[in-house]
Amino acid sequence: MVRETRLSPADMIAPLFVRHGSGLREPIPSMPGQYHLSVDELVSDCAGLHALGVPAVILFGLPAYKDEAAAEAYAEDGIVQLGLRAVREAVPDMILITDVCLCQYMSHGHCGVLLDGQVDNDVTLELLAQVAVSHALAGADVVAPSDMMDGRVGAIRGALDGEGLSGTAILAYSAKFASAFYGPFRDAAHSAPQEGDRRGYQMDPANAREALREVELDIAEGADMVMVKPAMPYLDVLRRVRESTQVPVAAYQVSGEYAMIEAAAAQGLIDRRAAVLESLTAIRRAGADLILTYYAGQVAKWLS
Repeated sequence: MVRETRLSPADMIAPLFVRHGSGLREPIPSMPGQYHLSVDELVSDCAGLHALGVPAVILFGLPAYKDEAAAEAYAEDGIVQLGLRAVREAVPDMILITDVCLCQYMSHGHCGVLLDGQVDNDVTLELLAQVAVSHALAGADVVAPSDMMDGRVGAIRGALDGEGLSGTAILAYSAKFASAFYGPFRDAAHSAPQEGDRRGYQMDPANAREALREVELDIAEGADMVMVKPAMPYLDVLRRVRESTQVPVAAYQVSGEYAMIEAAAAQGLIDRRAAVLESLTAIRRAGADLILTYYAGQVAKWLS
């Protein structure tokens, strides 16, 4: 009765990886219990999550091809677009969120267009806006730009409104740090940069005040929700963001956090269930309204 912080399936967003093909459920070696799903398997997982009370998923696509224009990211028959239409038809009440970035679709693995070896921020904005519009037209309720380009929220909001899609919400990856905890995801999404790194556009892990400025800018440009990523190493930032803004705040329990728990539990070093629930409670306690977590379905079963 006196517990101050509570977990609920309604707080959670499940990240899912969708790929071309049918009848495919391919294990992701670096993330035990997670899979690359064909569209039919994606629909099945979404139906199961919805039945457990998990209200939302965020989709990451594995394209059939990569190029230097990220063409499949905004193609009508792109993998995310196909997944959106299928889930929208089969599970109409599921809240569908899409990751808006170019890294999985670029042959070089960076989050934007490269010119002379450097990411061109302004050219990239045009492509990100196309991606967001294509996702919204295919059925996305929320688009979530994760690229960390300057001005991308404003560009996406303008493009959505220009297409009559003002009801599509934006969940901005506002405080996304250049973290060591993304390794398993880059393996899962086949999105590691071919050369260099992303420290030129992701945030310095040492900076907290900068995170507050990034959040303020994104809200001013039209973000409906903001995110801190990763979660556990940045609980102090999450608390400061929560206290500084009135919009909903999300936190992403990223692949490295997930993989560490799984590895330690597999060695018998920690109690898996207790560690998962404690870590998610900490994220909620620090101020997250929403948690993106690979444990969403499992936790929903535990809490039922």
